[in-house]
Amino acid sequence: MTLLSLENVSRRYRSAAREGNVLHDVSLELDRGELVSVWGVKRSGRSTLLRLAAGIETPDTGVVRFRESDLAGNAGALGRGIGYCKRTPGETEAREVLDELMVAQLARGIPQRFARTRAFEALERVGSARCGAETIRELDSAETARVMLARALVLEPSLLLLDEPTAGVDLLERDGILSLLRSLTDEGIAVLMSTGEATELAGADRALSLTGGTLRGSVAPELAAVVPLRRASA
Repeated sequence: MTLLSLENVSRRYRSAAREGNVLHDVSLELDRGELVSVWGVKRSGRSTLLRLAAGIETPDTGVVRFRESDLAGNAGALGRGIGYCKRTPGETEAREVLDELMVAQLARGIPQRFARTRAFEALERVGSARCGAETIRELDSAETARVMLARALVLEPSLLLLDEPTAGVDLLERDGILSLLRSLTDEGIAVLMSTGEATELAGADRALSLTGGTLRGSVAPELAAVVPLRRASA
């Protein structure tokens, strides 16, 4: 069964500065255990694509389905099966990392002792167990990327949507994060990520490009050719 599907999706923005199609007739399928990377330049629509896939935004035309249900009528999927990870922590920078990972769980009625245990486990899973007592503003770029990933993982999603997960991360640290994402898919989690650098396409099951609002590449898994994982830096 296809986990995520976008069917002929279009999104149009109108503002005083500009007007036009950000996404035009985009279709995409994602299965469990797949890692799919979408490359595009700035303002190509990469972030919009992820927000639509998360149900944060609604397409002007077309349908986004998660587990065969239309996301337009299933807003609760975000945080319950779908994990969304943006590039920057925003207003939560002053909060301790462990507290940040507990907040979403407590809001869903998970008892504090279980929320704390799951927060520790998520940090260990991404290799950032020592960061729990620090604030996000105290972390370096690679640690921040891992903690933001842990925040998405703590609710045990089957689909992870990652907006440029290695943006701003030192080159020597990027391979470790990409290898971590690969290991998550080996556990059955599906990962859809955006990137602005072609080198970040390495390790993906499918590498797509987004230009002029059009998604290009193998948009269905049966058409995909696996991109080999590049060797981690010494």
